[in-house]
Amino acid sequence: MSAAASARQILTRLHEVMASRLHAQAKLDRVVEIIGESLTSEVCSIYLLRQGMLELFATRGLNKTAVHVTRMAVGEGLTGTIADNVETLNLAEARAHPDFRYREETGEEKFHSFAGVPIVYRERAVGVLCVQHVEPRRYEDVEIEALQTTAMVLSELITNAELVDEEEARGLTGERTGPQTVTGLTLVKGLGAGQAVYHQPRVQITQTVAEDIEAERQRVYRAFDKMREQIDALAGQAEFGGKGGEHEEVLETYKMFAYDEGWSRRINEAIDSGLTAEAAIERVQQHTRMRMREIDDPLLQDRMHDLEDLANRLLRIVSGQLGTAAQQGLPKDTILIARNLGPAELLEYDKRRLKGVILEEGSLTAHVVIVARAMGVPVLGRANHGKGGLRGTVREGDEILLDAGAGIATVRPSVQVADAFAARFAKSRERQAAYAELRDVEPFTRDGTRIQVMMNAGLRDDMSALAMTGADGVGLFRTEFQFLVSATLPQRERQTRLYRDVLEAASDKPVIFRTVDIGGDKSVPYLSSAVADADENPAMGWRALRLGLDREGLMKAQARALLEAAGGRSLYVMFPMVSEPWEFDAAKAVFDEQLAFLRRKKKVSPEAIHFGAMLEVPALAEVLDVLLPKLSFLSVGTNDLTQFLFAADRANPRLAQRYDWLSPSIIRFLSRVVQGSVGSGVDLGVCGEMGGRRLEALALLGIGFRRLSITPAAVGPIKELVRRVDLTELSAAMSAWLSDPGTDLRASLVAWAEQRHIDVD
Repeated sequence: MSAAASARQILTRLHEVMASRLHAQAKLDRVVEIIGESLTSEVCSIYLLRQGMLELFATRGLNKTAVHVTRMAVGEGLTGTIADNVETLNLAEARAHPDFRYREETGEEKFHSFAGVPIVYRERAVGVLCVQHVEPRRYEDVEIEALQTTAMVLSELITNAELVDEEEARGLTGERTGPQTVTGLTLVKGLGAGQAVYHQPRVQITQTVAEDIEAERQRVYRAFDKMREQIDALAGQAEFGGKGGEHEEVLETYKMFAYDEGWSRRINEAIDSGLTAEAAIERVQQHTRMRMREIDDPLLQDRMHDLEDLANRLLRIVSGQLGTAAQQGLPKDTILIARNLGPAELLEYDKRRLKGVILEEGSLTAHVVIVARAMGVPVLGRANHGKGGLRGTVREGDEILLDAGAGIATVRPSVQVADAFAARFAKSRERQAAYAELRDVEPFTRDGTRIQVMMNAGLRDDMSALAMTGADGVGLFRTEFQFLVSATLPQRERQTRLYRDVLEAASDKPVIFRTVDIGGDKSVPYLSSAVADADENPAMGWRALRLGLDREGLMKAQARALLEAAGGRSLYVMFPMVSEPWEFDAAKAVFDEQLAFLRRKKKVSPEAIHFGAMLEVPALAEVLDVLLPKLSFLSVGTNDLTQFLFAADRANPRLAQRYDWLSPSIIRFLSRVVQGSVGSGVDLGVCGEMGGRRLEALALLGIGFRRLSITPAAVGPIKELVRRVDLTELSAAMSAWLSDPGTDLRASLVAWAEQRHIDVD
């Protein structure tokens, strides 16, 4: 019997149970027997959420006396973990899992293998369906899919029979009155205030078993056609104030998923098993979520989010439930809340009324973040407040004050908090206006030293900030963004077009192009086959220049693209993650070879080429005397350098206190780098977040750095800071502080600045 036929047989038997006149408990007892027989499983059990605890409601194989006796908290044991994370577990040896808990009254000690799926209602787990075998083995995909299908049918049964409390099903048991603070990850900086609006109500699937398979298939075909029309229309109507940005490449990748035949085939296979169109889409979506949890690659996870976005859209179309917040219209000021958003879904909103976005998931590399940045919308991600999630904290229409830069959203603020936020918002606008007035003012210190204040960029659209801020140029152009949003390796012609557009936008100001920094935690699917095993420490793994030198074809293509784009201009090229001088030599040799090729072909080459390196690996500081004669400039990458020096992952919140840019050990290290470059003629600078913070920038200026490359938003504040500083006085103070390792450098700098009325916030 085929997998589809077997699944249809299970569904038919479940449908008969559902349609019978048995009471709810008898139906559950019959369901565990059907699943146990169909999967030849010694154990099949159903746990349901009652009064905040998971209670064993029915079982085949465990002790019957444990029914309605065995109870465990959400998060306790394997069953509790499934409910807590709303995820599937598939274990060959249950006891090996760190969350395993043995319950003596069940008699489960002889069983080794375990698989369980959540029973989901309105995106919350209201129960768990699990199977166990004596024999240690992982369950096959077809068995897991059978469990997921059964869980969908059970969700319908238990909610209709009111076997779970409605408030628990909704996940609204948490406190929802009075002010609340939600914290998260800064995805796009900015301030915003408005009413809470949920992106979409969950589509409720009222029928899971198909009566006419062919009719369901036709419904899906029509829905796919309509969805693809919508995506094409959105891509054509998107307005960002400029054409050709990376956000357009994001939408092209997004469209690729909409036309993916493999995805539609999997939905058709689910329909073949006997599911309705809605249930088939949901089952494939559940399978996708399960795969997402198993993928460590953040880029692939983000691609999966795009696929989930499309699945939600397809589900709304096929069910006729098209009521998203975008289609219903927004209040004047809106803070949008969603588990996740795809780029096309965000584009449906009126950006004049959209003041901010809060996501329960989301990451810095997500496609929606690139689009949101282009739209100028602040975004807070990974904002999951307690067990009930955001829906357990935030009501539709609640007032929200969003400070995405600080990673905080205040829900139902008090009058005092709202007034303080309004004052801060007004002060922020005043500051921005004051900083804007410095756009054409050169940043000289009080004692007459000219400081170069440059900006970091990575998108074509970022270049508009060059004129808006008055930055001296682009001190770091991250070329990897084009690689990260592409489904395939970007062709040389596409790269050339981007780099030429960037240089034209910069006019006569310099742009330092960092060669591609991918690999490690920024892996891309089209290079994954080159890595046999994932890096255990991605930041220190196969990435950046290491990858470029190993994949010479990739580096040659980028070198040619940069050289062709800079024909007749000056080209600045910087190599990332240089550990030893020979790596710089090898990378420069690739460019020299491509330059010779262009000259043989009589093509226009750059009028001058300036090569530089990033100092991120501490080992490079020990060989600066060897490297400096080869360089035109050196940029210190403070983000990676600091985590390497402290052996502290900057993404780990537990180590936040150890990641201190004003630790004497960091400043002393940087001071030695400055001293080592004196007299070399090499332009030394810092590119990274450290240089964009006013207090940290003071320290950098005090030890001798004269070029800072920072985010565009920080250019105005740092230019204003530079104009208030006497470098001779500051340098003397820094020298004295660094000579005493016990000094609290942060406190000393703050006091020094306050005495001179210099704002360092």
